[in-house]
Order: sequence, then structure tokens, then C-alpha cells
Amino acid sequence: MKLLSNFAALCLLSIVACQAPTSKTSEIVEIKGSADYMPPVFTDKDRLEKISQVFPVVDKIFKDFANQNHYPSIAYGLIVDGKMIHSGVSGEANRATGQAPTTKTLYRIASMSKSFTAMAILKLRDEGKLDLQDPAHQYIPELKNITYATADSPPVTIQHLLTMSAGFPEDNPWGDRQLDDTNEELIALIAEGISFSNAPGLSYEYSNLGFALLGNIINKVTGTTYQQYITDNILKPLGMNDSKWEYTEIPENQIALGYHWVNEQWQEEPILHDGAFGAMGGLFCSIEDFSKYVAFHLSAWPPRNEPDNGPVKRSTVREMHQVWRMNDNSPANNQYGPYDFGYAYGLGWQKDARGIVRISHSGGLPGYGSEWRIFPDYGIGIVSFSNRRYGAPSRANEQIMDTIISLANLKPRTLPVSKILEIRKNELMNILPDWSESPELFAENFYMDMPLDLRKREIDEVFAEVGPVKSVGELTPLNQLRGYFVIKGEKKSVRVFFTLTPENTPLIQQLNLRIID
Repeated sequence: MKLLSNFAALCLLSIVACQAPTSKTSEIVEIKGSADYMPPVFTDKDRLEKISQVFPVVDKIFKDFANQNHYPSIAYGLIVDGKMIHSGVSGEANRATGQAPTTKTLYRIASMSKSFTAMAILKLRDEGKLDLQDPAHQYIPELKNITYATADSPPVTIQHLLTMSAGFPEDNPWGDRQLDDTNEELIALIAEGISFSNAPGLSYEYSNLGFALLGNIINKVTGTTYQQYITDNILKPLGMNDSKWEYTEIPENQIALGYHWVNEQWQEEPILHDGAFGAMGGLFCSIEDFSKYVAFHLSAWPPRNEPDNGPVKRSTVREMHQVWRMNDNSPANNQYGPYDFGYAYGLGWQKDARGIVRISHSGGLPGYGSEWRIFPDYGIGIVSFSNRRYGAPSRANEQIMDTIISLANLKPRTLPVSKILEIRKNELMNILPDWSESPELFAENFYMDMPLDLRKREIDEVFAEVGPVKSVGELTPLNQLRGYFVIKGEKKSVRVFFTLTPENTPLIQQLNLRIID
């Protein structure tokens, strides 16, 4: 009886055996599955050189974008493999004096400040000084008496605040105008009662108030201000020594003044003092300083065995990059097709139709606009500042990153084949295509699934359609314990997929063959 139909090419054939293992036990290699972990690596030749050839295009895109959008000035930096490899400025940081910006000029980065607040919260979590599931009222007692949207609402937690899911209404641009509120005014606002748009934990809604409360929690836990804690524990360890919270501390020749383009002319924007809401958007940074922060985020990838010497652990930084709350409008569409996006911890997350993951955040305040983004799999990031009201150069950053990846023909990191995967592949090829024996390279479930004779006939059918083996391709790893390779036959080819067990010595638990042409 013919066991495979004519659509066998589209089917996955589970190949298992029920017979007890036979005599080839000595040929089965025992190796611990985690002993040879190898992180993904770049295989591009002349990677930095190819990127450098795109610099003139980068400069033109930024210059044109600034002119088209009436930016008084723009400053930008490109960060690759741990350092800023290119930067540029144009325009005027101070229109009254005609002062040009430099990469040391300080711009208010607005909501890009949120990731520093999030990082501080996670550092305190790592130190055992708070828990993300703690109710926020444990640190801000005034929250204990607030009236929620529903009687069955859970209390707002620190994690709700981090992920913009506390149930507070979207508060742009109201929150921007509270920047210089005192801690007393913030607490009074809470004590008077908060209007909720939803029950906590249900949906994403952008909240400046939520991050102001995180700043207050940092105050309470550390016994100092969130500004001082972030400065001492994140900024200074990263060498961000020029960054400031209060604009009056910045020398006149080092600050970019903010402007509003209205009625076809520039109007200078008053700069708000730093205050309780600064945890959501108050930090001033230069391109040189912020590039160090971008490099630190990029340095968290990939996971590896090197010493961990940052102000927070690499694993904590990667935790910041994981989407925790999907945006209610996800998926959306761009030129590549549908993409998913959501909010991480003080950062946005996006994965497009190409499979490219982007971590980013923009910032906008009266007088300022900014954005940064990184592509962890590509080891590349960009940051840009402007001194125009809500003038985040996000579209320019997007165009530049797409251009660099395309023109430089950049490839993401490639995962090397682990030793255990290569060994198991070779052991498989000792018994394919004839399946003459069943050595002890299979897990206990594998021998129980179906009778050997039935599965052997299935294999015979596959290779009857494939024809005599002409070549065996390289193994493509999907992770350390899963992968596939292609056997090219005289008539067709077959894709051989297998995955290993979580045991100390990983064995094959699943084996699938699929005819591909």
C-alpha cells in the first residue's frame, strides 16, 4: 500500500522508531548541551568600511530634512559596534547669536529620558530594593485612596507604570507643561484624585504621569532625588559627564535654545525648569554623551559569557528591550508590510515584515524634538536632536537606517552551529537514508511514538521520490539545540529538521523530513 500521497512534498513526516536501541552506543557522542554555547556573530566582510561609504548620504538626508521641516538646528550620531563612528550638525543652536551647535551642545531630550528612569527602577529591582509587582501605593501612600475606574480594578503596580498600562489617560501635551512641578505639587495632584481611562493592566496608553510617579518612587527608595540617583548610578558610570537636568546649570555657549515655527517665523520657547515630572522628559544631553548610552544598550547583545561590568546587568538591559504591552493599534503597515509594535520598559519595540527588530523612543517638548533607535541584531544605532517644538527627527532616522542597511548590504548576526548540533547531524547521516539501524541518539519518547517498520517505509517513500543522495548541505541552526539541513537527491531535495531535548546530554526528540523540490 502506498503510504505517501502525491502531496508528500507539502507534508511533514515525523520519523520515529519504536525498537530498542541497538549496538552502536559507542558511536553516540555525549556532550553537555550548554557547554559549547556560541553567540551569534557578524560575518560581513569590511562591515565598518561599507557603512562609512554611506556617510555622505546620511549627511544629505539630515540636512534636507532639517531644511524641509524648519529646524533651527539638528545634531546626530551614528553608533556601530560600541562607538560613534559618524556625527554631524547643522543650523543654529542660538538664533540670536548665530551660535552653531556641536556634538557637545546640550539639547533637552524630552521623553527619551524615560528609559533612564526605567533603567534606574530595574537597577533598584536587581538590588532587591523593590519589586516590579509592588503596588505603587507602597511607596506613594496617597495612591492608596484613589478611586479606580471600576470597583474590581487591581492596584497600580510599578510594572503597570513602566509599561504605560496603569489605566491613566494619554496625557500629551498636558504632561509636558507639568515638567517643573514640585514633588509637593505632584503628591497634591494624586491626593486630589486621578481620572482613569481604564482599569489598570488592560491596555497601553502613553502616560507622562506614570513616569513622574516612577521618579517619585526612586526618591522614596533611595533617599535622594531621582536626578541624583540616575546621575550617580547611570550617567557618570557611562561617562555621560556633560548631561544635566536643570538648564540653568548649563553654560550659555553649550545649550541649544528651543524654538517654535509659527506664522512663518521662529519664536523662542521658554525653557521649563526641572521638577517632579523631569523623570518623564527633563534630561539635557549632547550627541557625544548620548552616543555612550546607545552603545551601552547595543553592548547587551548578544547574550554571552564575557564579564558584565556595566551600571546595570546586560540581562537587565535586554529585559528593557522586550515588549511587555502591545499597542492597541498593532499591527500597523509600512512600506515593508504589516509590523507589530508595543511598549517595553521606557522604550518602544517594533518588528517589521522583514523580521527586523527595532528598539527606540522619541521625545518632544516645547522647543525640542529627539529620537534614538537601535537594531540589536545589526549592532547599529542612531540618535538625533533638534531644537524645534516637538520636532522629533524620527522619519529622518528611519530613512537613514533603512538606507544604511540597504546600501551597505548589512546582514544580521549569524548563529554559529553548536558542536552538539553538528554531532547529531553527522550521527543522523550514519543512518539515513536507509535507516539501517537505530542507535541511541534518540530520546525516550522517540522510540515510543510509532512502529519502526511503518516509519521505515515512510522514509523509503521519501527517498524513492528524492532519488540517490548527491550531496548533504550545511546545517542551519535555529538555536543551540534546533536546526535543519538539506539533502540533495538526484530528482529532488529533502529538508531534514531536528530538535534536541533539554537533558544534560541532548538527544534527538523530533525528526521531520520535508520534500522541498
